[in-house]
Amino acid sequence: MKKNQISVKSLTSALACGLALLGTAGCKKDLLDKQPLSSISDATFWKTANDATLALNGVYDTGAGFTGYNFWAGTSMVNLDLMAGNGSEKELIPDQFTNGTLSSAYSYVGSYYSQAYRQITRCNNFLDNIDKVTMDATQKATMVNEVRTLRAYNYFNLGLYFGAVPLIEHVLTVDEANSIARTPQATVWAFCETELKAAAAVLPPSVSDAQQGHMTAASALAILGRVQLAEKKWADAATSYKTIMDFGYYTIDPRYRELFLNAGELSHEVIMSQQYIRDTYNQALLQYLTPETWGGWHQYSPFNELVKTYECTDGLPITQSPLYDKNNPYANRDPRLDFTVMISGRTTFRGITYSAVPGTTLPDRLNQYPGVWSGYAIYKFLEDDPAVATTSNDGNNMPLIRYAEVLLGYLEARLELGAGVDRALLDATINKVRSRAAVHMPAVTTTDPTALRTILRRERRVEFAFEGIRYFDCLRWGIIGAENNQQFTGMKLTNTPATYTAYPVDADGYYIYKKRNFIVGRNELWPIPQSERDLNKNLTQNPGY
Repeated sequence: MKKNQISVKSLTSALACGLALLGTAGCKKDLLDKQPLSSISDATFWKTANDATLALNGVYDTGAGFTGYNFWAGTSMVNLDLMAGNGSEKELIPDQFTNGTLSSAYSYVGSYYSQAYRQITRCNNFLDNIDKVTMDATQKATMVNEVRTLRAYNYFNLGLYFGAVPLIEHVLTVDEANSIARTPQATVWAFCETELKAAAAVLPPSVSDAQQGHMTAASALAILGRVQLAEKKWADAATSYKTIMDFGYYTIDPRYRELFLNAGELSHEVIMSQQYIRDTYNQALLQYLTPETWGGWHQYSPFNELVKTYECTDGLPITQSPLYDKNNPYANRDPRLDFTVMISGRTTFRGITYSAVPGTTLPDRLNQYPGVWSGYAIYKFLEDDPAVATTSNDGNNMPLIRYAEVLLGYLEARLELGAGVDRALLDATINKVRSRAAVHMPAVTTTDPTALRTILRRERRVEFAFEGIRYFDCLRWGIIGAENNQQFTGMKLTNTPATYTAYPVDADGYYIYKKRNFIVGRNELWPIPQSERDLNKNLTQNPGY
């Protein structure tokens, strides 16, 4: 879909005052009775297959650059991972979600909510009008089920983060939008299951390179697998993931770093991705990720708690491996660490070695932004070739679901189902992920459920770091509070912590960075935005807000 997805940035159509569901302040009832004079209207638009294609492009469009947080864009997905104890951000957006101060007035909560409903409204408008179009029936059915998949993806995430949310299947009038009540999470997710199963039965398993980005049966089933894991429907999740495996199309790419660059956009490991095009429909992620040495903002900084999660090359955690040297802690580690995190004095990018040494005049020195910078930076997604992507002109796609997630999800479902795990199952799942040529980590051999569960969860954390999956995992595993309520540390500053006084360090010489105060029993769900409740008195609030 890279070549043709967003030739039209968005379809201008009469969506019951555009976005009535969001309670847009500028909406007036009389506008609903007038055909727009300077834009396309539903009354005149839905005629041909070309109209349907333009409308579908508009449904996929989530906005180039930075248009607010949603469940698609690179900046949004990175922030979800940071919220789950993987790091922080200079403007403290992840901390606001996790430090006990989260409120219904917080604009970023409103952004995730409203952006999801903006796309849902486009989906509903498409589904309400597509039957007016005269076109090939098979092509129409494919389009319809792509849109159903997109809608279900948004509803699943709304249910995950907000709990009960309005479940809307058609475009509403302003009065309807401002009076609708919340639907229980279980009902929302049951709707998602029904929609995704139906879509998977119609959509093709894969698409051509030119159509990359379109929803497929694999996309629908992979989202369905997430829903079922969240519901602890282990047998159903195993079935969904195994169906994708049996397609025989998707595979583990021998590369790792390239999967997140232009070079990996057509990889058969990528099942679902947000599409961007340099110069035409670019995104803002690299501006946020890139350290100041290379002209970026180094907005995000990983926690050392994530860094410590990466095993040594013998497959053992740093607490057990004889290869681990506390005075040279980044040596002999899982290669994915160097592919994911920029480490001061170790990572070289575009011919320059990254440095965060404090007390210097270097752009990325630790003390440049006291209290909001860990000294680590995110290396994943940074494009090596400036001719391909610059900080302000990045066309790299954002992978949202990879085949690695399917394999690890299938193993988890089988493990939690108690169906029995043997070496053959390990080799068909987790060991395929670990043995990709660029990573080549030792095979997992234990079949003990407790030990394997620990390894599997660690594998998901390092494999998918900053891809937006960690928060989902922590919520469904019930560990989101524990992952946030701890003392977080940053880069290593000294091997002699007992005598080091320049900056606060722990017993191992790591910069003492920050604490969070996640309120267990409240912060697992985000608050319904107050702006929505001001417009719709039937929207109740989650407990504690």
